[in-house]
Amino acid sequence: MGLSLGDIAARYGCELRGDPDFVVHHVATLKGADRRSIAFLANAVYRSQLGTTKAGAVIVSPDDAEACSTAALITSNPYLVYAHVAAELHPAEAVEPGISPATTIGSDADVPQSCHVAAGAVIDADVTLGERVYIGANSVIGRGSELGDDTRVMAGVIIYPGVRIGRRCILHGGAVIGADGFGIAKDESGAWIKVPQLGAVIIGDDVEIGANTAIDRGAIENTVIGNGVRLDNLIQVGHNVSIGADTAIAGLTGIAGSARIGARCIIGGHAGVAGHIEIVDDVVVTGGTPVLSSLKKPGYYGGVATSADDIRKWRRNAARFSQLDEMARRLRKLEKQIEKSTGDE
Repeated sequence: MGLSLGDIAARYGCELRGDPDFVVHHVATLKGADRRSIAFLANAVYRSQLGTTKAGAVIVSPDDAEACSTAALITSNPYLVYAHVAAELHPAEAVEPGISPATTIGSDADVPQSCHVAAGAVIDADVTLGERVYIGANSVIGRGSELGDDTRVMAGVIIYPGVRIGRRCILHGGAVIGADGFGIAKDESGAWIKVPQLGAVIIGDDVEIGANTAIDRGAIENTVIGNGVRLDNLIQVGHNVSIGADTAIAGLTGIAGSARIGARCIIGGHAGVAGHIEIVDDVVVTGGTPVLSSLKKPGYYGGVATSADDIRKWRRNAARFSQLDEMARRLRKLEKQIEKSTGDE
């Protein structure tokens, strides 16, 4: 399939410099593009490639439009428009209905004819699947779980009993949803006693969960993931955590039990969120930041190897860190001068 530049401009509010009838058929990088492709520029590092790209058109910001050697779709948010165009030119394959004979489906499971269940999948008793659900090879859907319409579970996903997942979700390979949380108590002898994990995991609509990400079930109440949340690969979400709608969290982040994260937050990779704290709506936490106490105001926070702080304050302190040795020498010099002055008196 293809899209005309005129249609793209009208649909996504772009200013078009070029032939509105010209049709592009696929997306590509500036360097790897050909005449049938459309590229974009959202990072100034690649600006020099605008003059040499062979793309049929490029999605650019107003500041970069003059440097573009081909047709330009001008917008204040090139990456967002690219995302829309890429989704149109490269749509996900439609779910092909069918249940492999090499599957196990438990009693009273509701699996509509519009679903696709691949070889080796196990669907336990009392599971309910919506229309057009895709279950990949060797995935396991635990007893009593529910999956909404058009949700896709890729190969090797494990969904424990009693999990509820909304519509149009994507769970990538190796994700584990609903395993027991880290609930243990120590007795008088020092032995660990397991605390039963009695809650479930509730996931809203339009959620994407990355490969090998684990979301623990609640200890008593539920672990809740709001609508539109995006979780990257290799994230740990502890028991009783709540994540608000449209929050995005990058890979290798760990979220301890009973933390509450608001809506529209962004958490960078390799961050850590302590248990039983609250992060309000519209917070951005930079990568590698340990969040050890509640963040009660929207804004940017960062602090590698320190607790999260106001991002502007943290950046000033980080810049001064490299000056500590010089400052220490100056301080010692001043101390000696004061000692000498005091001795002379």
